[in-house]
Amino acid sequence: MFFWAFALSEMLTYVVSSMNGNEFHFQTGLILSVCFTVLVFLITLVIPNEPAENH
Repeated sequence: MFFWAFALSEMLTYVVSSMNGNEFHFQTGLILSVCFTVLVFLITLVIPNEPAENH
């Protein structure tokens, strides 16, 4: 999970900084990937793992 979050956030950071004409910061992508990974793990803890009832 962290690998893909890291790869995609670094790509996103590079593309957005290039389009804005700003300098690329590696730390920004790293922070985004850590935050995204923690957020996904927290969401998986909140969502119930039980099957849905038949309606």
